[in-house]
Amino acid sequence: MASLSGTTGEGLRGEEKTSALHVYDKPAFMQDISPHDEKESTTTVVAPVAFEEDGDVIRESDYSPEEYKKLLRKIDRYLLPLMWFCYGVQQTDKTSLGTQAIFGLRTVTHLHGQQYSWLTIIFYITYLVGEFPSNFLLQRWALGRSLSIYMLCWGVCIITIAAAQNWSQLMAIRALQGFFECTISPGFILIIGTWYRTEEHASRALFWQSANAGFGIISSLVLYGIGSHAEKYGGLAAWRCISLFLGGCTIVLALICFVLLGSPKEIRWLSKEEKRMAAARIVKNKAGRDVTGIKWSWPQVSEAFMDPQLYLCMINAFLSSVPNGALTTFGSIMYTAFGFTELQVLLVDIPRSVVSLIIFLAVGLYTSKVPNRRLCVMAAATVPPVSKPKGISLPFVLALFLGWTLIPSNVAGRTKKTVISSATFLGYCVGNMCGSQIFKSADAPRYIPGTTGAAVCLGAQFVLICAWQGYYVWQNRRRDRAAAASGLSKEEQEKLGRELGERNVTDLQNPHFRYTM
Repeated sequence: MASLSGTTGEGLRGEEKTSALHVYDKPAFMQDISPHDEKESTTTVVAPVAFEEDGDVIRESDYSPEEYKKLLRKIDRYLLPLMWFCYGVQQTDKTSLGTQAIFGLRTVTHLHGQQYSWLTIIFYITYLVGEFPSNFLLQRWALGRSLSIYMLCWGVCIITIAAAQNWSQLMAIRALQGFFECTISPGFILIIGTWYRTEEHASRALFWQSANAGFGIISSLVLYGIGSHAEKYGGLAAWRCISLFLGGCTIVLALICFVLLGSPKEIRWLSKEEKRMAAARIVKNKAGRDVTGIKWSWPQVSEAFMDPQLYLCMINAFLSSVPNGALTTFGSIMYTAFGFTELQVLLVDIPRSVVSLIIFLAVGLYTSKVPNRRLCVMAAATVPPVSKPKGISLPFVLALFLGWTLIPSNVAGRTKKTVISSATFLGYCVGNMCGSQIFKSADAPRYIPGTTGAAVCLGAQFVLICAWQGYYVWQNRRRDRAAAASGLSKEEQEKLGRELGERNVTDLQNPHFRYTM
């Protein structure tokens, strides 16, 4: 029996000091699933669903379900509206170039040929370049402060677009904008994993992701007002006013985030006991707490690249982002090609955004009530655009966004999660860059090659998602058989699984981890 290293009974209460920690020999079935570390494979130290933080042993059973429900309502009240507005502004900032283009940006800055498309490509190139460093920073430093500083920087970039005079200046600004915006989605996914239980991940993530449509309604109405005022009274060009407005909104939200956003350790709107309760709440995830300051683990990097999840997440993001990149870049221009005026383009998109918002919220509610349905919804979301390419603007992005939520739910190990998240957004960037290129001005007004290419990607995505589900089913059944042969009770397996999760053990090394579908 190996000795217990690095763990003591200090901080335990009463009789727990002598009885709370137990050592179990590692069952044979663990050696099959986690062959990476021979030293760790001989023994496993298990505290009864507890972990130690600052000398204080925290258990899920320390608090009642009613206390957890009350805390959850408070967390939702602070985090979800803030994340909704931040994500909505970010999506509008990213895609506002299409609206600005129909209000004269291309003419005033003398864009020609594929120069407009390159404004999208450079955005995603620097987004990609900044992805890994920013994810590393989010792991090592304060989560809320990192996100708010990045947001402040890209807000400044949006404002400076209003002063751009030519393509070179726009390229430089868009490059900086892409670098700073790369943190928002992975950072928010990290926050979801930090604060919420696995069964809550999809519903909470879809709530702030619904701002993609919901805030789009608000921004369309505001930008319509800006555009109509400019048309009526003249003065500063509408596309420059749009930059000033969106950049100002972004900076204000960045300052609010600096005060309110972050991990449980960072924020000030919870008491010390509530922070303790927030940590105890997510022990059952078996994926550990996404806290900052965890040491980088190279073995977890190697495991991430051997895990099929990395490639499933990355390819799914790529296939979904090809049509997404096409629509965000050329959607508004395509509407004008169909005969709509600049102001009508802003209004015609509102009904689709309303439908998308309803679908997002309905799917969020559905996945919170019915477990293991995320991949089914993802597959279903790809079908309408494939069967009817004209409907390609339907919310196929559900397959992208729900795929993101599988990272905090199904990837354990802080470094491994960082690597897979970075790879996922690499696929997202490359897909958006390709999408911006498959639509060419020569194909106007129907853009048949572009819409066909987007439909092919969504068809391939449907096949990928089916394979993804099959992989999780196979893994879970394999682990269930091994667990049944181990001789451990379900209660012992649950305790072992949670303890291993809190010790930053990866999902592949933790035989008691089960994948969510």
